[in-house]
Amino acid sequence: MLARSASKLEQSARRRTDRADRRTELAADRTIFAAERTYAAWVPTGLAALASGVGAKALLEDVVEPWLASATASMLTLFSALCFIAAVWRELDPGAPPPHPDIRRLPPWLLISVNGFLVLVSLAALVGIWVVRA
Repeated sequence: MLARSASKLEQSARRRTDRADRRTELAADRTIFAAERTYAAWVPTGLAALASGVGAKALLEDVVEPWLASATASMLTLFSALCFIAAVWRELDPGAPPPHPDIRRLPPWLLISVNGFLVLVSLAALVGIWVVRA
């Protein structure tokens, strides 16, 4: 009877350890998904800022002084480049590494290449804001 009780106690402890390990793995998965949601928020913010910068230049040029329209557009365009850089930085450095998640992270080369291209687009728009005259 004592051996049977000890066996049940060992099984119960093993199940609790397995459940705790599984909860830890699920928490690691949630951490990765949260980092991807953060990345997915930075990129549209950068695209909206880029579009706003280009639009501000076109809309404000006849309303305010040309230098003010260009400065406003430049700030929005620079903010877009910052958003694209922050997106990669936050995705590649989310903090403490999670313990052995079940899912894979996005490949760093993909993030860097896509966001690097978007930064180049932002810088090209910035050059266009100051060089191209309407």
